[in-house]
Amino acid sequence: MPLITTRRTCLVDQVIDQLRASVTGGEWPVDSRIPPEPELAEALGVGRNTVREAVRALAHAGILEVRQGDGTYVRATSEVSGAVRRLCGPELRDVLQVRRCLEVEGARMAAVARTDEDLAELRALLKRRDDHQQQGRDEDFARADTDFHLAVVRSAHNPVLTELYCGLTEVVVASVATASGKPVRADQIRHRGLLEAIAAGDVEAAGREAGGFLDELLDQLPAR
Repeated sequence: MPLITTRRTCLVDQVIDQLRASVTGGEWPVDSRIPPEPELAEALGVGRNTVREAVRALAHAGILEVRQGDGTYVRATSEVSGAVRRLCGPELRDVLQVRRCLEVEGARMAAVARTDEDLAELRALLKRRDDHQQQGRDEDFARADTDFHLAVVRSAHNPVLTELYCGLTEVVVASVATASGKPVRADQIRHRGLLEAIAAGDVEAAGREAGGFLDELLDQLPAR
């Protein structure tokens, strides 16, 4: 999404919004370096001090990270994700334990609140996930697996839970990428039982299925 010229009112807030949109819209992915200050100032039609103040605000929120002598990098796509990164750091076990809390309750709520449209999306995503697994397409499988779990949480129809989960999932992906030792193998875990429990409206079974697969992930991690 191209940056647009701002009007000269509430400039810092406008620049913050535009920089944030470049992050959330995918123009600047997590861990990428954003354009340098002079380039941003020219593209936005504002002074460098305005850009510097906006970047400072987003860094304070945990979305950007200023690395002296290197540049400014995208650290997270939201304040929630940035806060989780600061709280959890690199410890994958801590992140997965919190993720378990959210996914178990999300699955339980989804068993009650899911719509026919939700179920259709879940079935399509699970089929895509399993197809990628059978074809050995690891990157496509990982994306489809993440999409499936996010769709389960969205099916609970609680926007606060969804926002929290999105922030946490971003940290899980980053933690898995940097974790030492044996990698976590989500491809060895099936989700058919979870989908069937949600479709049947079985709250207890949905919670068990969601918690069970995350317990398997936790068991694969090296001991502390």
